[in-house]
Amino acid sequence: MNTEEEKEINAPNTTEETEAEKAEDVNTIKTTDDTNTETEILISTDLPLPLFMRGKARDIYELGNKLLIVATDRISAFDVVLPCGIPNKGKVLNQLSAFWFKKTADLVPNHLLEVVDDASCLDSYLSEESRFNYPSYLNDRSMIVKKAERIPIECVVRGFLSGSAWEEYREQGTISGTPVIKGLLESSDLPWPLFTPTTKAKEGHDMPMLMKEVEKMVGESRAQEIKKKSLAIYIFAQKYAVSHGFFIADTKLEFGLDNGKLILIDELLTPDSSRFWDIGLYRVGQTQDSFDKQPVRDWLTQSGWNKEPPAPMLPAWAV
Repeated sequence: MNTEEEKEINAPNTTEETEAEKAEDVNTIKTTDDTNTETEILISTDLPLPLFMRGKARDIYELGNKLLIVATDRISAFDVVLPCGIPNKGKVLNQLSAFWFKKTADLVPNHLLEVVDDASCLDSYLSEESRFNYPSYLNDRSMIVKKAERIPIECVVRGFLSGSAWEEYREQGTISGTPVIKGLLESSDLPWPLFTPTTKAKEGHDMPMLMKEVEKMVGESRAQEIKKKSLAIYIFAQKYAVSHGFFIADTKLEFGLDNGKLILIDELLTPDSSRFWDIGLYRVGQTQDSFDKQPVRDWLTQSGWNKEPPAPMLPAWAV
């Protein structure tokens, strides 16, 4: 499981022509694959728009009462951004989030307004004097969303025993501080999905929360609503994934308030926020091959890194 630390940044006035030209001056690095094909990796952006916040993977800009979210190719693990990126990672995350937001919209409303397939759509959200030469990298890796009041809780739902939950269970017999039946093995299918929220720390690592702590933060009624909707999304997505040959071992969701109404925000059911396992390769009692960031976490752990900044560079084979 993974989370995105985000930091608010006060952006300067970005209406001058010279600032518009900066849109193309982004921080990219180049990588070459086994076929000697060179690919640019988008590490950061610098659009002539007010910067709302910069997260571990996303750069978010203000569009009046809306937001433009740009998914970069940055990658993080253990709440630390790595010095390298993954080719096209941002596009994959953006398209998967869009898919799931649309798929689950009738179940739980969300912040998605429009996926940026063609950056010219920004004309509809910007005044004529605020428009600029939109960089092509915005296509497919960006979306326009409602600006919601974020609830600072990572809403984790677990269907299988893996990652930090397995480590806690093995040592203490609990998951997120709650006793669980004995005799489970690594990657065991849990008797029922568990809601195991954590804090959303501005700095450092997220910490597990008890339900009573969630209730104290947002109120009992809202806490129960968050739990119910988190479980509903996971159960729906798990059923869909199983029908396509995958398990979703666990996932992380985030919620916000839109005029007092609870909605999904951030990302949804991506390899950055979830663990995906191939059903055909699934074996209880061992670590699973994952279609997510787990191989990166495994390598970082084996490298001896202490999980504090700065993070080491990934080897070429991992990228």
